[in-house]
Amino acid sequence: MLFLALLFLALQNSDPVTLKFYHWWSWQAPLIFVVLIAFALGATAGLLAGALRSVRLARQLSRLRREQRGRDAPPHADWARTGTVPGTTPGSGPGFEPADRGGD
Repeated sequence: MLFLALLFLALQNSDPVTLKFYHWWSWQAPLIFVVLIAFALGATAGLLAGALRSVRLARQLSRLRREQRGRDAPPHADWARTGTVPGTTPGSGPGFEPADRGGD
């Protein structure tokens, strides 16, 4: 489908155009060729920008993971012996603080 759309676009836009850069440089080519080159350059620039951002985020994530491993050593406990897993006891965690029963 995309191939047919590009084929029809190429057949209808085959007129030669001249690209000029002031008076120093000029180039003549079919319009469809110029449009496709502009599209390819734009797609390449977008992919390159995305790849650079992805690499930067991967480096940042790796650095943060290294910092996290160095800062948070896992607590040493024998879960098999005690039979309990942290956070599974009833009434534990945020919101389960003892209520103040004093009469003010």
